[in-house]
Amino acid sequence: MQGDKAIIFSAPSGSGKTTIVKRLVQQNPDLDFSISACTRDRRGRQETNGKDYYFLSPEDFKSKIDHHEFVEWQEVYEGNFYGTLKSETERVWASGKNIIFDVDVKGGLNLKKYFGQSALAVFVKVPSIEVLDQRLRNRESESEDSISRRLFKAKFELTFEDQFDVTLLNQDLEQSMEIAQQLYRNFAGPLTLDPTI
Repeated sequence: MQGDKAIIFSAPSGSGKTTIVKRLVQQNPDLDFSISACTRDRRGRQETNGKDYYFLSPEDFKSKIDHHEFVEWQEVYEGNFYGTLKSETERVWASGKNIIFDVDVKGGLNLKKYFGQSALAVFVKVPSIEVLDQRLRNRESESEDSISRRLFKAKFELTFEDQFDVTLLNQDLEQSMEIAQQLYRNFAGPLTLDPTI
C-alpha cells in the first residue's frame, strides 16, 4: 500500500469539518490525519500536543518559516499562526497511507495548489451564517469577540467556495459522512489490504 493522495477539508470555523475528518480517519485504515502546527493556546484539557495540533511558540513557528519547514502557513488571526509542516506530510506518506487535512479556507487553497492532481479539495458549507453562529455558541469555548471575528471571516471565506473541487453541505452529519466517505473512496480508489498480512 502506497500513500500518495491528499484529501483536503476546508471550511469556515464551526462548519463541522473537524468532526467529518475525524470520522473519516476512523473509518478508513488507509488514511491518516495531518496534524497542523499553530501558535494559539490549547482549548482546555481536550486538546493534546502532537495529536490535535503541534502547539508552538510564535518564536518557534517563525524559526520554522525562516527554515522553509512548512508546506503552507499563514497568520489566520492577528498573532495566531497556523501551518502544515513538510515533515508531517512526509511522516504520513512514509507510512503508506493517504493524508487528510483539516484546514481553513486559505490553507486549503494553498494545499490544493501545492499537491495539484494528487489532491481533492472539499469545501464544507453550513446552511446559513445563522446556523454557523449557533454552532459556534454551542461550543461554549468562544468569547463574543471571538464569535464575531469568526463570523466576519466566514462571510469572506464563503466567497472562495467555487475554487474547491467539490462542496459538501453539512446540514445533517450522518448524511454528510456518507457523502464524505463516497468522495474519499471515489478519489482514493477501493481499499485493498495486503494479502500477506
